[in-house]
Amino acid sequence: MNYKKLEKELKKRTKLPYSWGRKQTNQFDKQTNFMYKINCFDSLLLKIETKFKDNPQYNDLKNYTLNRWFNFWSAKVIESIFCEHENVKPYPDSYNKFTDFFINEIPFDHKTTVFPAGFKKSVPYAIDHKGELIEWLYKNQSQQQRKHFKNRLFVVLVNYENESEHWKLKAEISWLREIIVAYLRKFNSSKLHSFYFENKIVKADIIWAIK
Repeated sequence: MNYKKLEKELKKRTKLPYSWGRKQTNQFDKQTNFMYKINCFDSLLLKIETKFKDNPQYNDLKNYTLNRWFNFWSAKVIESIFCEHENVKPYPDSYNKFTDFFINEIPFDHKTTVFPAGFKKSVPYAIDHKGELIEWLYKNQSQQQRKHFKNRLFVVLVNYENESEHWKLKAEISWLREIIVAYLRKFNSSKLHSFYFENKIVKADIIWAIK
């Protein structure tokens, strides 16, 4: 995967306002799934205009597509970075919703997320109470077809310089790569947070990406 090229494309998205305007839904997902096949930002804008220009929900659909595209391709690059490491093996089925890769034979899904304002506590508190934030993230994020309680690694983004722009850090691929590589180099399964859900043990961790 060409990290530098994708980083350049992702950063084009950060020049435009970031607004969902609505919660993610399966219905809107179906209308915008074409974004999976487009990794060029200018081509994406052209496709949006062609497909939705006469739609009364144009603005909602445009914002929804831009945000899904940004999140998807950032996640795709990050997954590829994980899978480069010698202790990581990609999951054979790339369409699986619950597992992206194995680290030392432990299956994980990964999710890059901004530090949630809804957590209502500070970043230093969350760092000291990792398990509390992890369980909050499981319960409050990824609804409908995205919701699951399988093993997960959360890459949590924090921009202390501008807290309204945490999301832009998803485009900082080279910087994120250094953080992920450092985490994998010191990976220790005994430090994962474990909790019970539906009579199964769930394992999870947080990788902090703080600027």
